[in-house]
Amino acid sequence: MKTRQAEGLLAALIVAWASSLLFSKLVLRGMGPFERMGLRFSLLHRAFRRRMDALLSEEELTGVQFGVLGALVRLEKEGATEISQRLLEEKTRVTHATMTGILKRLEKKGFLCMEQSERDRRFKCIHAADKAYRLKEELAEAENETFSWLCRGMSRQQVDALLASIDLMLQNAWEDKQKGGEGGCD
Repeated sequence: MKTRQAEGLLAALIVAWASSLLFSKLVLRGMGPFERMGLRFSLLHRAFRRRMDALLSEEELTGVQFGVLGALVRLEKEGATEISQRLLEEKTRVTHATMTGILKRLEKKGFLCMEQSERDRRFKCIHAADKAYRLKEELAEAENETFSWLCRGMSRQQVDALLASIDLMLQNAWEDKQKGGEGGCD
């Protein structure tokens, strides 16, 4: 998997590099510090997602499938013992019909197992397999590598300031959501 992973990352890197060069030449040149911030965040998000999607494609997973696995692993780590399909639907905002298909595919690929609940025979309990935990760890490592890649050329102080600024922006968005504003984050 490491060779495929390296090839996928290399391909994503080339695409991101080419698009960032084109972008910087055509769009960002001459822009003031606060111009087109949404576009800037969007481009960073896309560069980040391309690298993550390259890793997921090696496992033949989609981002939504990985989101479901991530929610499942988080719930288990929080101590949930009987995780139902309905709970995963609520946590991931995926419809019942879509979640049914996702869970069947993930079970077939060995990322989770489903068994009948001992407390309530009407529903199945869902448990993450070791394979899901390993993938989550690999992607966490890749996420850190991707962030480092995006921050190349920045000093440690600049990276720390960036993280502090992003955390403050997220806090502001969260507070706006709590007040019923439209700019909140989920």
